[in-house]
Amino acid sequence: MNNDTPQHTRLDGIADYTAALDTLCKLARHNLLLFEKNYDGLGFNSEARYETLHRFLLANPANRLLVLTHDTRYLSTLCPRMMMLLRQFGGSMFIHQTLASLSHVTEPFAIADDAHYVRRFHFDDPRGILAQHDPENARALKSRFMEMWSASRPAVSATKLGL
Repeated sequence: MNNDTPQHTRLDGIADYTAALDTLCKLARHNLLLFEKNYDGLGFNSEARYETLHRFLLANPANRLLVLTHDTRYLSTLCPRMMMLLRQFGGSMFIHQTLASLSHVTEPFAIADDAHYVRRFHFDDPRGILAQHDPENARALKSRFMEMWSASRPAVSATKLGL
């Protein structure tokens, strides 16, 4: 099989989806764009995911990790590993919260390097797809992500404010 032939893998549950996110994070070489309702229960506080994202961000200062969410509470209060990454890589990693005008968007997805992606059909539906070497659909999802990103606001800071 040609390495550039699109490969689509069906995902039938949260365990499949979480494993697909791990695969996607490992595939990323330049940029990783993530959109989820709140990131709870998807492995973002696991040591393995932390190590993968840490290696990705450390590999090149130009690498970017953009995290978009409807609700930041889980990330900011119950996900210390993501907060450690944000503190260490505040110039390469950004967490934004969608505005109320985007609350109707209910399909989570993630894109790596304009070529690979993971998506679910709905926040409440664990079924989805992992696509590798599918730049056409990855670019369409990236375009959607960037529209949402531009209509969102920075939500979690790398620094703690205090007097």
